[in-house]
Amino acid sequence: MIIIFFGPPGAGKGTQASLTAKTLKIPHLSTGDILRDKLLDQDTLSIKLKNLMDSGNLVSDDILNEIIANRLKLPDCQGGFVLDGYPRTMSQKIFLIDFLESHDLSISKIIDLVIDEKIIIYRIQSRSNIENRLDDREEIIKTRMVKYIEETKPLFKYFRSKYPNDYHIIDGDQDIEKIQDDILKIVKNEDFQP
Repeated sequence: MIIIFFGPPGAGKGTQASLTAKTLKIPHLSTGDILRDKLLDQDTLSIKLKNLMDSGNLVSDDILNEIIANRLKLPDCQGGFVLDGYPRTMSQKIFLIDFLESHDLSISKIIDLVIDEKIIIYRIQSRSNIENRLDDREEIIKTRMVKYIEETKPLFKYFRSKYPNDYHIIDGDQDIEKIQDDILKIVKNEDFQP
């Protein structure tokens, strides 16, 4: 089973993707975690990645696509996986679809967590007080939201049309347990009423 999680920063994608992967006993592939793991390697790609990140630049789609492809080829992904934070751009979407098709794989479910921006800001600022993350300041949150709206939201139309029965919108402003229950109903093809 291949599941993709969408949602703005602070919607709970990471939490829900992790819980879902744990329940299904398949890997949770978070773009951030994959990049951090890749930095520990000593190959050419890792050095290029480190130089990019050290200079404050974003990781290009080409580099990220290559890293994701290498991760998806590992044996633990052969029984399925949960993607969190990828794809985020049209280029990444095209690459992912081509990769999956070339390996006779297809997306099983797409979970889109929707939540009001005011709630996102509140959640992230609350998280910031606990975790002390630099990227959780309000101005950075708003910049991330704009980037999400401009780059990631356009992907939804494609995924909704290509996977009309497997694209599910869930209210992200619910208890973690309720959201997870809704996701598991979707994954198990049980009756889900948003």
